[in-house]
Amino acid sequence: MSDISIPNFRFKKYTSNLVKTRLSKIATFNPKSSLPENFKYIDLESVLGTELVSYREETRESAPSRAQRVAQKGDVFYQMVRPYQKNNYLFYLNENNYVFSTGYAQLRPKVDSAFLLARLQEEGFVNKVIERCTGTSYPAINSKDLSRISITIPEDLDEQSAIGSLFRTLDDLLTSYKDNLANYQSLKATMLSKMFPKAGQTVPEIRLDGFEGEWKKDTLEPYLTESRISGDTGLTAKKITVKLWGKGVIEKEEKYAGSSNTQYFVRKAGQFIYSKLDFQNQAFGIIPNELDGYQSTLDLPTFDIQNIDPKFLLEYVMRREFYEYQGLIANGSRKAKRIHPEDFLVMPVRIPSLEEQQAIGSYFSNLDNLIVAHQEKISQLETLKKKLLQDMFI
Repeated sequence: MSDISIPNFRFKKYTSNLVKTRLSKIATFNPKSSLPENFKYIDLESVLGTELVSYREETRESAPSRAQRVAQKGDVFYQMVRPYQKNNYLFYLNENNYVFSTGYAQLRPKVDSAFLLARLQEEGFVNKVIERCTGTSYPAINSKDLSRISITIPEDLDEQSAIGSLFRTLDDLLTSYKDNLANYQSLKATMLSKMFPKAGQTVPEIRLDGFEGEWKKDTLEPYLTESRISGDTGLTAKKITVKLWGKGVIEKEEKYAGSSNTQYFVRKAGQFIYSKLDFQNQAFGIIPNELDGYQSTLDLPTFDIQNIDPKFLLEYVMRREFYEYQGLIANGSRKAKRIHPEDFLVMPVRIPSLEEQQAIGSYFSNLDNLIVAHQEKISQLETLKKKLLQDMFI
């Protein structure tokens, strides 16, 4: 071991040397053990990030040959296939019936386990692993080559523990926010299926308090008026596009300027827009304020909205029952089906009172705000973790 320089960020109370050492010196690789009769098997799809997301029940007789790494509390499992994915796991359960695939290297640390996991997630270390990988589609490293890689660690076990605790806390926070995000997304999907009438029904299964009576059978024609304000050509127009799967309207980035022969049309904030070609992929949106005045072609029909709540409208059309119906009336070949505005506007719908529309729109807006807030928090925590990994290790 040899002394080396200090990282950009370090807890102030620690001043001991940082030393460079091979992984084989600070962890036992793939310790031998016997398979239990019944166990929970962890394959390469079971770990996402630093979280265990699934397992399957196996017996010693039925298990695949790759089921060999019997986990012990404190073990770190490093994914040797496609290591750039950083799907690595610290086993912290007081159980002896979890068995990991040989696609993971099993490290039994002689240092702080949480510290070691964090150290193995750092970008510089991952790059060293990738340099030693073989294969193209499924780049992989073997345990022996992995064990020979050198890393820097503090000599002080307390400092290791403090660093490990910090990253364990970050990982726990990320897991909590991701779980809550999944719950809110699941709640929205459930409520979308229950707060709008199903085919052949006149009222929804779940209704907000204070509303009753049948929803009116109608079309979209009274509520949408196509907008065709001529704009620029493709060479100069500032363009918008609609993302798939209900992800909104964004500025369109193009590598090459559009054609001077293509006519574009001015779009306004608050208008409803959809893609003729991608309607079965939920390509619907409401144009946001920041894209007011941007332009698109007639392949993205755009409408002024009247006498209907915009959020209610958007959630209504993004339901599977609605956009799958469009496929039955679309024009064109199977690979290039289009639905034109004149067909879109006469599709059958059921519409409640404007007050109920607004209440439903508000309900889903609140859910969306919670979803976005959790997505932003996850992004912030992931950015913080990446920065700390970069600054706390060398």
